[in-house]
Amino acid sequence: MPRLFKKMVPGTKPDLFHLRIIVMFLYLFSNLKVITGLDTLSPGQPLYANQTLISQGRKFELGFFSPGNSTSSYVGIWYYGIPGDKTVVWVANREYPVRQISDNSRLVLAVDGSLTVYSGSNERIWVSNRFSGDQGAVYKGVLLDNGNFILNDGLSVKWQSFDYPTDTWLPGGKLGKDKSLILTSWKNPSDPAPGIYSFMMDPRGNLELNIWENSLQILWRSGVWNGYDFNSFRTGKTNFSYMTDDQAPYFTYYRSIVPTSRFVMTYGGQMNHWGTVNNQNWTLYSSQPADSCNRFGVCGPNGVCNMLSIPPCNCLNGFIPVSPGKWQSADWSDGCTRIKPLKCSNMFLNTSGMSRPANPLSSNVKNDQVCRFACLANCSCNAYAYNDGICLLWTGDLLNTQVIGSNQISQGILYVKSSEVLSTRDKKQSNVPVAVFITIPLVICISLTCILWRVWRKKHNKKEAGETSENLLYLNLEISSKQNADSDGITTSSTEGSEQKVFNLPHFSFSSISAATNSFSSANKLGEGGFGPVYKGNLLGGKSVAVKRLSKRSGQGLQELRNETVLIAKLQHRNLVRLLGCCIEQDEKILVYEYMSNKSLDHFIFDPSKQGLLDWRRRIHIIDGIAQGLLYLHQHSRLRIIHRDLKASNILLDDELNSKISDFGMARIFGGDELQANTNRIVGTYGYMSPEYAMEGLFSIKSDVFAFGVLLLEIISGKKNTGFRNSDCLSLLGYAWELWKADRVLELVDSNLDIPSSFLPQRFIYVGLLCVQESPADRPTMSDVLNMFSNEHIQLVSPKRPAFTSGGSLGSGIDRGGNFTMNNLTASVMDGR
Repeated sequence: MPRLFKKMVPGTKPDLFHLRIIVMFLYLFSNLKVITGLDTLSPGQPLYANQTLISQGRKFELGFFSPGNSTSSYVGIWYYGIPGDKTVVWVANREYPVRQISDNSRLVLAVDGSLTVYSGSNERIWVSNRFSGDQGAVYKGVLLDNGNFILNDGLSVKWQSFDYPTDTWLPGGKLGKDKSLILTSWKNPSDPAPGIYSFMMDPRGNLELNIWENSLQILWRSGVWNGYDFNSFRTGKTNFSYMTDDQAPYFTYYRSIVPTSRFVMTYGGQMNHWGTVNNQNWTLYSSQPADSCNRFGVCGPNGVCNMLSIPPCNCLNGFIPVSPGKWQSADWSDGCTRIKPLKCSNMFLNTSGMSRPANPLSSNVKNDQVCRFACLANCSCNAYAYNDGICLLWTGDLLNTQVIGSNQISQGILYVKSSEVLSTRDKKQSNVPVAVFITIPLVICISLTCILWRVWRKKHNKKEAGETSENLLYLNLEISSKQNADSDGITTSSTEGSEQKVFNLPHFSFSSISAATNSFSSANKLGEGGFGPVYKGNLLGGKSVAVKRLSKRSGQGLQELRNETVLIAKLQHRNLVRLLGCCIEQDEKILVYEYMSNKSLDHFIFDPSKQGLLDWRRRIHIIDGIAQGLLYLHQHSRLRIIHRDLKASNILLDDELNSKISDFGMARIFGGDELQANTNRIVGTYGYMSPEYAMEGLFSIKSDVFAFGVLLLEIISGKKNTGFRNSDCLSLLGYAWELWKADRVLELVDSNLDIPSSFLPQRFIYVGLLCVQESPADRPTMSDVLNMFSNEHIQLVSPKRPAFTSGGSLGSGIDRGGNFTMNNLTASVMDGR
């Protein structure tokens, strides 16, 4: 190998070749910009202003940049190797620029997984959205070939730039309606701060994409998602997908032809679709809005836009312009109105070849007939469309309807309600003899059908005379809640078996309930109790309800249903499940409740895989909620109500794990000064019934207190009261009593719980033991219980031996008009769990 440098003799000069080598090295060192050549950022290895990360396939680059004529710097991601200025696709600190860049400016990955941008003077400029990091995990930031910068711990992705897009939507990226998943334009080419235009999913819940100005006005809409495309979003070979990720829905896409593709929300209000092949210059494939028809609502309400006609705006069939004079001057903003007022007609005009109007109500239904019925049942419904299990209804003006081109995929037929019996076109095509031949028999059949229906209705609904069935699909939960709160009280009798009357409780039609539950499909079934199965019902507005259907095999019947509707219909408390309505048609008896996403308490405390989800604070919060609900029933409601079937499966949990008491089929009302009652029909659940009720049929508010004490001990211990049959103790009550006598009550607490030092679990156990004492007189009221919870200075008395802690307390074969069963269901007789 030749030597580049020879030993120089003093006084001689280097030759020309050596001088060139020296000059080249000096130039390189003086103008060096360090490129790491790596795709990974690690803690303790900052990315400085003169460094970049390059994805493994050399597709994207991450580092500091200065856009346009700006003197400020930002951390961003851009395409690697494409000619021209940097094509930036993501900016970290878009609202927080580095004003004076220096070699010490840097991007740092901390050991806890957070990203931070520092200025040259060590000022913290920007910090990434934090996540719940695992202690001891080692995080790395990796720039991928799809332009996504991810933080992972070697097992899973903890944070990614695709969850926080700026103005560019890349293949595989996310676009939703949550604030973090919205594309927002730059202010201008030199300032990446958020501008006035945004591109996002419709925030009202419609499956379509919108361009918004200042988050107030829609400038353009893509048309409703049809399962694979948008009719007004011309994107060539782009394949869209609708995804749900941790209950945050979003759209994503990929390209089957052009490997390098991007959508950009420009500062001028355009959604541009760019592509390039082999990293050459960019080509603009499309821009939205592309024409006047793509401007939202350009033809006004009930107008339809067609770019191939002059003028482009016309009215839907059966409509005329509101302001004909304005239409002549190309002002279509007032739109169209019906020629004749719309009645509850069963005629629909089929309008194919058109995009669907904006702002529909959507729901998953079984078939198009259910969708048609949903529109017919609502006189305000103007149109409907059905496609692949999705029913869309329009109850207001039809906005932003367009004639779609022959090269666009049809979304199916739009059915618009007609004010006429037949459309004008149908009248011209029909002849009189045929029309008479068809119309007369049809009128006779309809008349006979109406007469028979009225007779049947009168026969089967005498007690409901004057009441009208409502459509469950259109139930507005917010309005229903306010109406219940503002309505008058109930009128009822406290005598067992007497008739009770319900005021102002909505009665839903069976057909609408069937449509909401997808014909009571097994996929919608939430569970089953003594009353019958419970199903999830989906409303058109996107909300859900719980539908409890009386089983023909159930021991309960119309009396229990009426009892529950009377008792709970007018009760308004945050710890009571809200009854929304009922249905009594033929042999069907159905109750409709607010939907509790976390089901019942027993799904958590008795399931080892879920017990850890309820920490000590949440369990205490649940106990307090149950106590508040019982206090309301016993003392603060207009009538004193005894629940008689309080147990873990009748405590439901909402989205925030707030406890709500449910199932009032066994409850009783006490009037005036009545404190105690007797019954020959013992109902309830074994393990929660007080001894005086189980053996003598006597019940009072102290019966509920006993059940509350059992439930409290179950929540704290995570054990069933009846789960000790093969042990030395007959029940959880006996086990707790033995621990209390031995001064070892802390052993009762669920071993999975980490109890904060500020809580005293002994106090809750003592209160539970006070509630389950054998004598009702010894038990506290629910008001006393809440005082003992909130006031640690109250001196607690020593509890006496609980009931059912020794053999023979309950006895066997007791029959006071009812029977004991062990069928694990709540029925109108005593049963076991």
